[in-house]
Amino acid sequence: MQGDLEEALARVLRQPVALTVAGRTDAGVHATGQVAHADVPRAVWEGQRARLVRRLRGVLPPDIAVHAVEEAPPEFEARFGALRRHYVYRLTDADSGPPPLRRADTVGWPRQLDAAAMAAAAGSLLGLHDFAAFCRRREGATTIRTLLALDVARDGDLVTVRASADAFCHSMVRSLVGALTAVGEGRRPPEWPAALLGAGARSSEVPVVPPGGLTLLAVDYPPDDELAARAVVTRGLRS
Repeated sequence: MQGDLEEALARVLRQPVALTVAGRTDAGVHATGQVAHADVPRAVWEGQRARLVRRLRGVLPPDIAVHAVEEAPPEFEARFGALRRHYVYRLTDADSGPPPLRRADTVGWPRQLDAAAMAAAAGSLLGLHDFAAFCRRREGATTIRTLLALDVARDGDLVTVRASADAFCHSMVRSLVGALTAVGEGRRPPEWPAALLGAGARSSEVPVVPPGGLTLLAVDYPPDDELAARAVVTRGLRS
């Protein structure tokens, strides 16, 4: 997605564009609330701002849409300035699988899930922890995160898992959902996911659910006068 958008912006603005995005999602993951920023010359921005969204619509692939563009404060940084990121994972244990119009963002699950057991397990994962057991290792990166919300709900055959955190490491949401599905199927007790916290390394016992069910919903930022301070805090390596 980033490469396609950079190419489209370069065509419209007639100059190279390098984007910084709020979150680098795994291949196949969706986003309805992605945020990105780029630095462009003032004259180029002023000449294109009123029609930029419409012009991008004409050159972007059909699975990408830019909803709005606006001028950001000099201190804005889409990645390191973020306070929270919000995701939802959708899966259904209906025998018929996902509804045809939701097959792109809903995973069909082959076994029945106990959403109440999943919710109990999710509650024990909240807070500041080392989530290394649920993350794909990246050299020099910390796996310490503050998980602010992990909510499981059932609506008929649809089970949704909503996750919010100050940041997520690579494959973390998909691994958390995978651990919860193991509980929901009865293969693991509700205490099992929390027992993996602080392991210090990726656990081979944690399944990673398919990317198609995951959607980045929104990214929260502080007020403009707190952006610079937030970026400093986020760039610091947590230990």
